Amino acid sequence: MLRLLRISAVALGAAAIGLGTAHAADVKIGALYPFSGGLAQLGDESFRGLQIAVEERNAAGGINGNKIVLVKADAADAEQAAIGAQHLISTEKVAAVFGSYASGISLAATQVTDPAGVPYFELGAVADTVTGRGFRHVFRSNPTARNFAERTIEAVVKVVAPGLKVDPKTLKLAIIYEDGPYGTLVGGYQKEEAKRLGLTVVESQSYSAKSLDLASLVQRLKGAGADIVLQTSYKNDTILFFRQAATAGFKPKAFIGAGGGYSLNDTASALGTAMEGVFNVDFPQATMGEAGAPGLRSFVISYVRQYFMAPRSGHSLVNYVGAKAFLDILANAKSADKEKIREAVLAYKKAPGTTATGWGFQFSETGQNQLATANLMQWQRGNPVTIYPASVATGKPITRR
Repeated sequence: MLRLLRISAVALGAAAIGLGTAHAADVKIGALYPFSGGLAQLGDESFRGLQIAVEERNAAGGINGNKIVLVKADAADAEQAAIGAQHLISTEKVAAVFGSYASGISLAATQVTDPAGVPYFELGAVADTVTGRGFRHVFRSNPTARNFAERTIEAVVKVVAPGLKVDPKTLKLAIIYEDGPYGTLVGGYQKEEAKRLGLTVVESQSYSAKSLDLASLVQRLKGAGADIVLQTSYKNDTILFFRQAATAGFKPKAFIGAGGGYSLNDTASALGTAMEGVFNVDFPQATMGEAGAPGLRSFVISYVRQYFMAPRSGHSLVNYVGAKAFLDILANAKSADKEKIREAVLAYKKAPGTTATGWGFQFSETGQNQLATANLMQWQRGNPVTIYPASVATGKPITRR
């Protein structure tokens, strides 16, 4: 797969496909993502997965013979998300809204779409509250903050501690997280899970992802003698934290991220060798093993043809897989009626190991896909190597002592 990712788009000789212009029988769907501001890179990466899924569906006949047309709306923050969702519903008259990468954006947008009876298909936001508010027409394909938190603690117990040849209960954990919905939920669940397993948490601290100085936080962790740092963060705060940790001489035995900034090639490029050996729990990556993820190779080829580069993170892949499922569901519903669409969601099932992420699909009454999982990766030689679960692993963990 790594070799495939290095294939140049020029060699493949393909050009990007436009979104087209709506006609009478077209099915318009909204694409609500942060296309500007601090979350724009991952918002755009997420949108690319949706775009590829739509183009594939249109090439195969669209939704019951009707072409799908994507209508983009920028949502740099929660306020803009609500405005964008209203625009998509009232002005663009979309049949459904797809989004949105960030939990704050999803929470705000769905407050608008659900009362209006417009289905919202979440493909990337992880806050459990997205599908935990009793909304009947909000559905999510990806794993939740609790899934991420539990996997990070599992990494401490089953990967890091055995690699260090120590009892995990002897390790001192520091849990730090950005103070938005994403970070707060993951951090909170990490503390719960650590307590349940009898692990030692010596520091737990939130901070603003917009912070320009995290030196005092670094000093607190260093002073507490933290062995393992669990961080839930975006790109800029991840880079800032690592640089200030290096300046302070803070060298814990392991860093474990929970997606976000820890997933990006740009973060790894900015930090260089400082990212070597760093663990990350996140969405499935395009570099993982293909045996347990049928369709992964096809997705990567389509991505490189379309964007002339390899996927920048796993966000495009999970948006692609989720979008394919929800487009199937819209076709199965054979109706724009919101209750028919809900029935089609709850009836939709795929076994684990049958999609390009390795996920299956089975939705709860709350609209959450119960078969979505997060993987454990480690940055090795500049690449995010999947090390767990075994069905998609491409390498083994390296632990420094």
